[in-house]
Amino acid sequence: MYSCETIIRVRYAETDRMGYVYYGNYAAFYESGRVEALRALGLSYRDMEDKGIMLPVLSFNIKYYKPAFFDDVLIIKTSVKEMPAGTRIHFHYETRNERGVMLNEGGTSHVFLQNGRPAAVPQEVIDKLQSFFTK
Repeated sequence: MYSCETIIRVRYAETDRMGYVYYGNYAAFYESGRVEALRALGLSYRDMEDKGIMLPVLSFNIKYYKPAFFDDVLIIKTSVKEMPAGTRIHFHYETRNERGVMLNEGGTSHVFLQNGRPAAVPQEVIDKLQSFFTK
């Protein structure tokens, strides 16, 4: 399994009238975690897109446990729990506050596209992840 943590501080504009982080903002937080997890592996969304490889979201799910608030420091743990296969990759996310309290968890599934058509997981992605799944 591969995991990476990304730190995000909640901005005032990301909260609702109750002072909670608006639920829709977690999709963007997860995206930040995903981009940084790939970057930590030595992969770049920008480089993949420059090569014509896109990674659109097929599904997004989230389960909320507790709210986050303005100025909270959030730790987004992004994990790849299984080697990507075929044309897809799945990411798992956990959001905790700086006290370690689990706020939510979720997942996204993505398909690799090249020239607008489903494509095999790029060899570079497999190569970068392989050592995390070798026993």
